[in-house]
Amino acid sequence: QVQLKESGGGLVQAGGSLRLSCVASRSILNFNNMGWYRQAPGKERELVAGITRGGRTTYADSVEGRFTISRVNFANKLYLEMNSLEPEDTAVYFCSAGMGTAPTYWGQGTQVIVSS
Repeated sequence: QVQLKESGGGLVQAGGSLRLSCVASRSILNFNNMGWYRQAPGKERELVAGITRGGRTTYADSVEGRFTISRVNFANKLYLEMNSLEPEDTAVYFCSAGMGTAPTYWGQGTQVIVSS
């Protein structure tokens, strides 16, 4: 079992930046995949960015070039650097971790609001 806790959300103007952090309660070395998902009101949860244990990354088309995911294995941390934020990025952002492709563990989420 592992607990994931996100932080760094908040209110930002369009064009601004935020850095989300996720800290795990134990080592993340065993997690082949970690990622950030988001869920906007009335919409399904969607993958924003993923990263493998070896550092290979994937991004949703809507955030490619604006967001950067990274993980620091020895510190048990996952990050999401978000630049050029748009109102459409408004959502609750969730940290995820899993041994396989599908997430096994989820954080409670952090709210991001981008004002126009």
